Amino acid sequence: MMRDAQWISAQAAAKQLGVTLPTLYAYVSRGLIHSAPGNEQRRTRRYSSADVHHLIEQKTLRRDPARAATAALDWGLPVLESCLTLIADGGLWYRGQNALDLARNATFEEVAALLWTGERSDAATIRAATLPYRATLSVSSDGRVPPDGSMALAHIDLPLAPIQRWEIALTLAAAQDLAAFDSTRQIQTGARILRLLTDVLTTTDGEEGTVAARLARAWAGGAADAQRLIDAALILCADHELNISTFTARVVASGGAHLYLAVAGAMAAVQGFRHGGQTELVAALLREISPSGVGESSTASELARAGIAARLRRGEVIPGFGHRLYPDGDPRARTLLELLRAARPAAPALARASAVMAVGEEVLGRPPNIDFALVALAQTLELPPGAPLAIFALGRTAGWIAHAIEQAQTEQLLRPRAAYTGPLTSTTEL
Repeated sequence: MMRDAQWISAQAAAKQLGVTLPTLYAYVSRGLIHSAPGNEQRRTRRYSSADVHHLIEQKTLRRDPARAATAALDWGLPVLESCLTLIADGGLWYRGQNALDLARNATFEEVAALLWTGERSDAATIRAATLPYRATLSVSSDGRVPPDGSMALAHIDLPLAPIQRWEIALTLAAAQDLAAFDSTRQIQTGARILRLLTDVLTTTDGEEGTVAARLARAWAGGAADAQRLIDAALILCADHELNISTFTARVVASGGAHLYLAVAGAMAAVQGFRHGGQTELVAALLREISPSGVGESSTASELARAGIAARLRRGEVIPGFGHRLYPDGDPRARTLLELLRAARPAAPALARASAVMAVGEEVLGRPPNIDFALVALAQTLELPPGAPLAIFALGRTAGWIAHAIEQAQTEQLLRPRAAYTGPLTSTTEL
């Protein structure tokens, strides 16, 4: 359901922009402003208020370069050139290929190869990766690493989340994998990183199979539909342009650091609650307002409505709905949820999540995003705690590596200037 505040008439849009109606329609035809049906009897259309304001902002920034530079790092104008990912007109493309189609028809390794080299056929190199170190020895109960520097990750004895274990693994591997310093073999290094993260996540070493197949075996008994769904989720998370973690990876790579360090930096950034940590907030929301034992019924809808209403009254943001880059809905979430419904239509967890989605979209006027879809996937497949963020980060690792490689090839140091706003004294040298 669209809220009136989000959509305005053609006359209002043209007035705000200071243009004629034909010019407004030209903006729509070029994809700069989205429109939707309005009054069916009068055959009118309404126009996205957010798009109108964004276009006004862009015009203002073009007239004020200093302000444009200040705003560029806050959902602003593009700050880097990249041939990897395009987000436009409500869609997502990896090197010119539709990411939604790839999620339905490709493997994660093929998409990683596409992002890294431009050729899906290079997936064989990724599947063939072996590690020059072991990742399955034990860490002592006090958390100390064995004195011989062994990887010691898979049977770890501490209550660490998957990403925390990955951070340790990347640090130890970076010290042992000297081949990572060979800038001519970054594809092989990237493949070893994916292999390492999968080994640590599944607590296996040397196991054969694709990333999705191994995760499905470890988490879902090897069910074929679980493997296909996990593959799709990894692909849909593989890259999303210059998000927080990806930009971090590029900054690290621009300093000449190798891929392990670029991925480690991105892994730290993704854990923030405004980024990958959103999945934890969505999971908490569903646990609170959609308890087990309640299926697709009026009771489920009532619980969802009451829970969302209570959070709104407390001034809390409802996580898992809407995305600033997709005014008409996150296509990644839509695709993953469609695949999930086709594979497990009768799953009680999916019915509960669907009740929350329906109420959330009605009340907020925003469809669910990829964070919500990942949590719905994990609950439907009964994956272990932390799986949504683990899938997101493991999938995004392919994009981090691609961006790090692309950044290194530019030989450009990312070093923006700061606009000083502190005090000035008589001794300050200008």
